[in-house]
Amino acid sequence: MRPVNLRVVGLGTAVTVAVLLPLVAMAGPTGDPGRPSGSGDAKAGDLLRDLGLGPRTAASPAPAVPAPAVPGAAAPTVPERVTRCGPELASPEGVEAQTCVLSEGPDVWARTYYRNAAGQDLDAFLTLMAPGGRTVQVRCPVPAQDEPGTCETPQERGRGAATAYTAVAEFAGTGEGADTPLLLRSGSNTADSDGS
Repeated sequence: MRPVNLRVVGLGTAVTVAVLLPLVAMAGPTGDPGRPSGSGDAKAGDLLRDLGLGPRTAASPAPAVPAPAVPGAAAPTVPERVTRCGPELASPEGVEAQTCVLSEGPDVWARTYYRNAAGQDLDAFLTLMAPGGRTVQVRCPVPAQDEPGTCETPQERGRGAATAYTAVAEFAGTGEGADTPLLLRSGSNTADSDGS
């Protein structure tokens, strides 16, 4: 062979080794019993995940990226939930209830906690009364079982102070007309009461 050909062959060999060596190193031996044979791609995938470049699994969550610090800025605060509840009431028929007005940040809603030991299915009508005469009412079925339950209105953006809201829950038998007597009426605290 002429010297020129030897140089070309040597250069080609060096390039081939430089390209194939990293691939062989990444594939490596596959003796790990936890991986099926031929798992070179899996090892490459692990390497990419470790570098933060590959797809993420439950075992490799995304690294936490801290929020950029703003000089003089306070940490965001979570609004406090305020609950104003009326007294716990019980009817002779075995219905117990307590009704509350809840507020968290700008949102206000009503919730009643109940227990129905009356031995019959009931309907609960929960009404949230806002300033200015606006009301929101929901109907909740109350099954005949002596287990605690709740009924609540949707949250709405408050109109004025949350202490100006009141709530009333009325429990009656299911059906219509005179056959559905009111068994219990439960109200939240009045506007001048303290929150809990």
